[in-house]
Amino acid sequence: MTVADIRERWNLVLDRLEREDRIAWIAYFDGRVDSFDNNRLTLDFRDSQKLASGHDYFDARVRLRSTIQGVIYDVLGINIVVVEK
Repeated sequence: MTVADIRERWNLVLDRLEREDRIAWIAYFDGRVDSFDNNRLTLDFRDSQKLASGHDYFDARVRLRSTIQGVIYDVLGINIVVVEK
């Protein structure tokens, strides 16, 4: 699987995440797929800081990381580790 494959199917991952755990979806919905190497998926959350009031759900994302990793496995069929840029 390539980073392009993941980007192409990322909305499917987010849709599934929203159905399974709305809080996790809120924490991860504005992450952009940045890179994929050695089963490490890097997400970029810089866009969340563009709004005047910005939002940072880093603590929630740490707590919910296993949730998104499980959804990625269910949708894409790959075991990965999610990290942040």
